[in-house]
Amino acid sequence: MATEFEQQVYDLVSTIPVGKVATYGMLAEALGCGSAQAVGQALKRNPEAPRVPCHRIIRSDMSIGGYVGQTEGMMLCKKLQLLKSEGVNFDHHGKLVEHQRLMARTALWPAGSKNTGIRR
Repeated sequence: MATEFEQQVYDLVSTIPVGKVATYGMLAEALGCGSAQAVGQALKRNPEAPRVPCHRIIRSDMSIGGYVGQTEGMMLCKKLQLLKSEGVNFDHHGKLVEHQRLMARTALWPAGSKNTGIRR
């Protein structure tokens, strides 16, 4: 069972449209928690991947990051395949090719507020 914080992360990730990505830090900022690592830990435990599209979250340096707790191997290949099927591509160094695929920070904030005010 997801904690309240994990559920907030999953709910926010579920708003990211096909063909777009966001960073762990952007999610942390939008949630008001200040910890990209806490967001990553919540996503690592996502029981509904890829329905809850945690594959759409990348590192702030525009690299692929991890997927379901793995940073290499088959799971990372699966993340890359999922993103490629959505039109999001990475170069041979593992960096996002088209930066317009990155969501605007404010697009993650709930309507009418800067962030949810959730603190972790």
